[in-house]
Order: sequence, then C-alpha cells, then structure tokens
Amino acid sequence: MDLHTWITQQVDGVESSARAELEHRRVVFQPHNGGPAITGVVTGTTQCADGIQLDVAQCGVEPRDGVPAPVESVTAVLRRCEADRRILARHRLDPNFAYEAACYGCGTYGDLDLSNVDNLNDCPELLDLAHAHGITPDVLAGLDRPQPPEPEVNAGYTMRVTHWPTSAITTRDVPEALRGPRWKP
Repeated sequence: MDLHTWITQQVDGVESSARAELEHRRVVFQPHNGGPAITGVVTGTTQCADGIQLDVAQCGVEPRDGVPAPVESVTAVLRRCEADRRILARHRLDPNFAYEAACYGCGTYGDLDLSNVDNLNDCPELLDLAHAHGITPDVLAGLDRPQPPEPEVNAGYTMRVTHWPTSAITTRDVPEALRGPRWKP
C-alpha cells in the first residue's frame, strides 16, 4: 500500500463515520394530530408542530458520547472529505513517465517537462494530507514506494528474420534504370 492508497482509506473511514453520525440522528416525527410525518436530523431539543418539546432520547436516537455533534460540524467533515478526494484525484501517478513513479499534480520543470516530484510518496500535498489524517513516521516508513507503470507490451508483434543473405550484396545487381550518370559498379 502506498501513500495515496493509505490516505484514500483514511478519507473513506472518516466519511463513513460522518455519514453514520448523520444517519444515526435522522428521525421521523409523527405528530399526534394526524398531520404529515416530518423527517429531520435531531440537533438537541426540538419543538414539534403541536408544541411538545422532544429531546434526543425521546426521539429514539441515542447521542454518541453523551453529546451529539452539531449537524454543521458533521457536514463540514463531509465537505473536507470531498476536498481531500479532489486533491487525491489531482495528485496521482503520472502516466507520461514510464521510468519513474512521478506525481501528476505537482507539475513539471525544464525543457523536457521533468516531474517536480520523482515519487508519489514524496509529494508535499499528499504528505500534508497524510499529516492531517494522523500518519506517523513508522507508518510512513512502512508504506510501499509506488513503482512506475509497466511499459506497454508490443501487442505480440515480433520481428523474425526468416532469410539470412547467403552472399554479399553488391551494386552490380542494381537494374540499369536505377543507375545514375556517375554509376560505378
């Protein structure tokens, strides 16, 4: 597993936790007067249409760790996960470099358009993302270094020499029509 894969797994875990938190707090309010059901997210104390105060426990949703996080903070976590995925999409293996596992998102330099980062695990953007997700030096040292993509195979075409010349090639075998005015045999 390389650094890109490790960050992707961390983002997946954070996103699934945030979505579970939102789903855990989603409830359906059934008013006593027979009106339409209201689906919402419990953020603490909620007042129904008929004036009854409902807290989180009465709505059938148990808060995690005693206090539910505000919905705004959970949606901020989901937005951050989306931003992380966009950065991961930009900083990936460069398909144009067959001899090194260069980062596509870090740009190039020089006349030959050489990559600024020779290996994806050295990408400063990915290292910053990994730091935000709590990577340790031991985990970073244990990650695989990405390898350059395998060069494309020649699609099965091979050159086979079926006839080797048995005699030396000479100029006297050239037809008269192809000989120029200064022809020397």
